[in-house]
Amino acid sequence: MSVVTRFAPSPTGYLHIGGARTALFNWLYARHHRGRYLLRIEDTDRARSTEAAIAAIFDGLSWLGLLGDEPAVFQSSAQARHAEVVEQMLAAGHAYRCYSTPDELAAMRAEAIAAKRTRLYDGRWRERDPAEAPAGVAPAIRLKAPLAGETVIADLVQGEVKIANSQLDDMVLLRADGTPTYMLSVVVDDHDMGVTHVIRGDDHLVNAARQTQIYQALGWTVPAFAHIPLIHGPDGAKLSKRHGALGVDAYRTMGFLPEALVNYLLRLGWSHGDDEVISRAQAVEWFDLAAVGKGAARFDLARLTHLNAQYLRQRPAAELALLIEPWLAAQGITLDAAGRARLVQAMPGLKPRAATLVELAEGASLYVAARPLTLSAKASALLDGAARARLAALVPALQAVTEWTEAELEACMRHEAERQGVKLGQLAQPLRAALTGRDASPGIFEVMAVLGPEESLGRLQDVLSQANAAAQQSG
Repeated sequence: MSVVTRFAPSPTGYLHIGGARTALFNWLYARHHRGRYLLRIEDTDRARSTEAAIAAIFDGLSWLGLLGDEPAVFQSSAQARHAEVVEQMLAAGHAYRCYSTPDELAAMRAEAIAAKRTRLYDGRWRERDPAEAPAGVAPAIRLKAPLAGETVIADLVQGEVKIANSQLDDMVLLRADGTPTYMLSVVVDDHDMGVTHVIRGDDHLVNAARQTQIYQALGWTVPAFAHIPLIHGPDGAKLSKRHGALGVDAYRTMGFLPEALVNYLLRLGWSHGDDEVISRAQAVEWFDLAAVGKGAARFDLARLTHLNAQYLRQRPAAELALLIEPWLAAQGITLDAAGRARLVQAMPGLKPRAATLVELAEGASLYVAARPLTLSAKASALLDGAARARLAALVPALQAVTEWTEAELEACMRHEAERQGVKLGQLAQPLRAALTGRDASPGIFEVMAVLGPEESLGRLQDVLSQANAAAQQSG
């Protein structure tokens, strides 16, 4: 049997982080078994489904590398097929027309709750003659579910799950307005798409029993079910907005790499020994449902950040320089060829100091900021009159450096500090402020080597010129 899995999100919002993990597990299971991974957009709730949400789902899945192997199927396009299947069930006696009014249904529900019965519908139209139907009332179509016994699910994660049929209602298959319900649509679509394995959150476990009853009524093969535990927040509660970002797009904006997020989601509920950094090829080779735990996994932003830092260090410098351009543009920094080359040269020193692309862009901005630099308050404080005088005396020495390397620059600075009778830090700290606009940065010799002589001396002259102009105005 060729394995076919599917990811079936509802386009009522962003691609949830939990949905992304479900997509990943489906993708990996299909890849591991050399099967197919399909995508279905469950857009039958037309009032809540939006084009923006559909676009966000596709964009998020594309970023994570989890788009389907075939063009996506839209559930709303199959409504005629759903209705056709219901007619077959009516003809076979596995469904019936229910003419109960909303008021009657509400009264049944209240009575059942008061009596602590799980069946909320009393089945009054189950065997009733349709000739008794009230005039002008459009019926809903209900499944004639088994009343005795139990429905058994051989779940590949949760194990064998048994649900007494007495706890399950004669569920509505087709509403009075002719629209199919979620339960029916999912079964028909999965069957028609040839889905062999349904991998989804364990909040659908009871749905599996209801859907199994529909499969059995139709005489169709029931797919294998695998219900994975939900993702919880650090406090153990179900992941919600109060825990922070929930959408994949938010983590992208926060500067996480897709391969790091995929790796982290893989480890939420699945493990392979003590391995933490797992490549996609390794994940495909190793993944199977037997290693998925039954307990809920806890989302830990600190661990994701740590993992992202490791992936950041593995990325080539040229790729990272390209990836941080949007964040630099947001700071008003436009890159030219020289700026890009400078970023690539700076990356070995920047990568160990950053955990996200946002942090990397913040660190990298000092190398490509437009002149004259805007000085931070702490940087300005380092550039008092005495410090500027020392920097002015340093300029000729720097201009005389013939090999602009870290080693030569350090030798020049140490010699100049000794000549001026000051400690190296008394010269290096104000120089850092002048060249970066900050009070902290990578090593000053590293910074100067990346900037090059023209940019370094230009920035230094900017600061000294500004000081001279200010002095003249005050005089």
